[in-house]
Amino acid sequence: GLSTGQRVVTVQKGPLYRVMGSHITLWCKVSGYQGPAEQNFQWSIYLPSAPEREVQIVSTVDPSFPYATYTQRVRSRGIYVERVQGDAVLLHITELQDQDAGEYECHTPNTDERYFGSYSAKMNLLVIADTLSASMVPQVLTPTEGDLVELTCEVSKSTAQHTHLSVGWYHLQGAGEHCAEEVLTLSKDFVLRPGPSYVQRFLVGDVQLIKAGNTTYKLSIKGVELSDQGQLYCETAEWIQDPDETWKDISHKQTERTSLAVMSQGRDLFVDIAAAETSLSEGDILQLDCMVGPQKSSSRHFQVFWLLNSMEIARVDPQGVLIWKGEYEERAKLGQLQAFKQSNTVYVLTIYEVRLKDNGMYHCSVSEVKTPGDFHSIQTNLSSGIQVDVKVIGSRKPGSSEERIFRVVQVGYALRSKGRGRRGAGTMQGWKKNTVQLGGEQHWQRSSRTVDCFEAAVSGATGKVLHGKAGSKVAWGRISALAPRAFSFQAGLGLHATLRSRVATVRYGQTFELVCQVSSNYTLEEAPLSVGWFFQPSPPTGHYHEVAWVSPSGTVAWGAVQPLFQEKAQLTKVANSFRVLIHSAMAAHEGTYQCEVKVWRRNTMPLGQPAATARSNAVGIKVVLPESKIQVATKESSVDVADSADTAIECRIMGAWNNSQFAVTWYLLPPPAADAAPLQILRADYSNILEYGAEFSSPAQKSRFLSQRVSSNVFQLRILSLNPQDQGRYYCVVEEWLWLVDDWYKLGERASGRTILEFKLPECELQLEKTNRSISVREGEEVTLHCLLQGPRLPATHLSATWFRGEESGRVMTLVTLHRDGAIEYPWESLVGRLQLRRPTAADFSLTLLSVEEGDAGVYHCQLQEWRQLSEGKDWALQALAHSGYTQLTTVPPESTVLSRICSSPLLLNIILYLPLLLILLLALAVICWYFKFRK
Repeated sequence: GLSTGQRVVTVQKGPLYRVMGSHITLWCKVSGYQGPAEQNFQWSIYLPSAPEREVQIVSTVDPSFPYATYTQRVRSRGIYVERVQGDAVLLHITELQDQDAGEYECHTPNTDERYFGSYSAKMNLLVIADTLSASMVPQVLTPTEGDLVELTCEVSKSTAQHTHLSVGWYHLQGAGEHCAEEVLTLSKDFVLRPGPSYVQRFLVGDVQLIKAGNTTYKLSIKGVELSDQGQLYCETAEWIQDPDETWKDISHKQTERTSLAVMSQGRDLFVDIAAAETSLSEGDILQLDCMVGPQKSSSRHFQVFWLLNSMEIARVDPQGVLIWKGEYEERAKLGQLQAFKQSNTVYVLTIYEVRLKDNGMYHCSVSEVKTPGDFHSIQTNLSSGIQVDVKVIGSRKPGSSEERIFRVVQVGYALRSKGRGRRGAGTMQGWKKNTVQLGGEQHWQRSSRTVDCFEAAVSGATGKVLHGKAGSKVAWGRISALAPRAFSFQAGLGLHATLRSRVATVRYGQTFELVCQVSSNYTLEEAPLSVGWFFQPSPPTGHYHEVAWVSPSGTVAWGAVQPLFQEKAQLTKVANSFRVLIHSAMAAHEGTYQCEVKVWRRNTMPLGQPAATARSNAVGIKVVLPESKIQVATKESSVDVADSADTAIECRIMGAWNNSQFAVTWYLLPPPAADAAPLQILRADYSNILEYGAEFSSPAQKSRFLSQRVSSNVFQLRILSLNPQDQGRYYCVVEEWLWLVDDWYKLGERASGRTILEFKLPECELQLEKTNRSISVREGEEVTLHCLLQGPRLPATHLSATWFRGEESGRVMTLVTLHRDGAIEYPWESLVGRLQLRRPTAADFSLTLLSVEEGDAGVYHCQLQEWRQLSEGKDWALQALAHSGYTQLTTVPPESTVLSRICSSPLLLNIILYLPLLLILLLALAVICWYFKFRK
């Protein structure tokens, strides 16, 4: 024990498991000390790579205490000590790194008159990967009061240690980021806990959290209320139990948010405006959505106005008629703007290439009218606004608002100017010298490509007509001012997409690239192209999954397999080649890929149908997993057992990956058949879930055969209350499983050497009848197979008996066991009621089969065991055992079946068919014989 005044340093009990990247604390305190009330503390670490070498981290008294590897983190407060009180501190590591794993020591410099007690204490910290993930598809929902709202959150983890999850839903009302209100949480203890504002609705069942699968959590709100308006998100935490039996949250994840705009059931209007992005660069796409309530308003009529900086841009009347204002009408004709009524509650304004002058405050103003033709407002001046900022990127380029490009598209043959000059023979050569008077200074741009179009940089005029001639064909074209980078064309001009990859097989963690090459018989440099990437996993699921679509403006819209690719894939475009570079290939990336290219007309983007579409060929990618390092001890061994005690069979792993998990399957090769098929006893998967084989699935067998992991590399099969049927050769098959980013994967497996289990009995034998027999039994009848004990028995002993049936495959089935205490065990439920193990006399252990079936055929034998209790209150010990002779049982179909088989015989049918003819022939032969005999 410790005497008064003896110094004791106590540190947080380990080992502790914490995830990489998290903020952790370790506490340390000192008691029984002398000297000042404020004690000093010094923290050090002993790394696994050098467990004897001290690495100093931080001190409360000495700024020069940290070693160089920790100096910068200590100076930047990435690691620091918080004093809780004079004799207690917390060590903070704000962002845990992989190299922070090790044995930590907390030391207190001596302030006592003499050294007496302990001055330091140690604990272990292990750093593990953060495998927690949470996702929810962000949406904008506009339910009406009283509607049902359901949101789904996907939560998963793959931590090797035993951890619990808590999953909760939170509500944000307004713009505040720190005023989230708890809706409903499923705690780590599997208890549902509603937030203060939702208690009553939870108690009546209107707010529920439903676990719909292993990873799916659903929030259900029945009778949604106006107060539910705002943003909803899902938050999850992973918890681990520390050695002091307290639970610690080691990781948190939060999903994207879903916006909820609840519409009133009354006559009051609700207007809201939203944009996917409000900070844009010149040339980006701006899309504004105006949501008008209430949702259930098919009998109500609205007029919607779009305004920029209080100036009207456009209006949509109750019948959906669109009216543009001022210069916006011209921009709309050029395909640069679009406004439409998506539904009676959603109105959309899109600017495909924003300009600096599109910067400002946008409003959506709504008026309700009695009828579509009556513009007398019932409610008016209801609006919602949003600020949009447009930034300048670099200097102006040709094609900007200062310089427009005018184009005329070739109609299948070459054009030349109306002025004098050399004709182009399928190219743009000669155009550079020609000019066309359009009321300003113009010139034709030269091109070396086959003629698809010609360009003129002009300072104004539109609507002029050009006349071109090629051979005897004449084409007319009207010049019109198009938007920068605009493109128009005719459909069906031979669009092709070819997908290729330099490699077909990649190793796990490597990078591979797919190239989608686009070709056509018209120029594509300025064409609005979008490309879609598609993936079908291996093995095939029957259809391709959409990975992503890249719009002409470069916007990426991810598909359903977003989590698999978004952080791994880099999408680029070089000339007419679209490329996807997938970094750190995972096993889940193995499969078949395709790309699809669409060419758009400017005035239909992004709605309507593309002018041309091409789907590429399929390219298969195989991902090779890391090679397994599993090695298992293969040395043969034997275990001799003399009684019914317990025993253990060992399975030792000699080598594997450091972070592997193992699945172990135990097998038994029963005697005497050397070539018999192995019987699966049980399998413990990498998460220690047990699955028993068919012959070992009865409750009695499950209670006797147990799989245990006794150390990091040793597994044992424990067999309780051994009996002679347990004899045979045992072995294990170990599978190596490795977590590879998204899931556990099996890398390989190895089988161990055989362990022979034998019973060594005293030199005494039971005398059983050894006669071998062969009997046939008709199906449906019953038969009794005898097992007769001959000769004397030892005094004060009990007998047990087991019947077996051998099949053609070499498999031996245990049918029924009569235990020494008189209990009967049937391993197969299907045989209960058809098998009777009778003991009409003390020496007769006959087996009766009731209503024999075809499947009962086989070789039967019994085994008797003699047991003796060594002393009062002690276990029973096996003294002797013996096997009977073998009985070959053959089943015969019942009589009705035999007759039916004979009657259905083709030979018998033929005899019956031709019997009259045979009788006539025999009669004719008899008449002829009689005639010749009579003449003689």
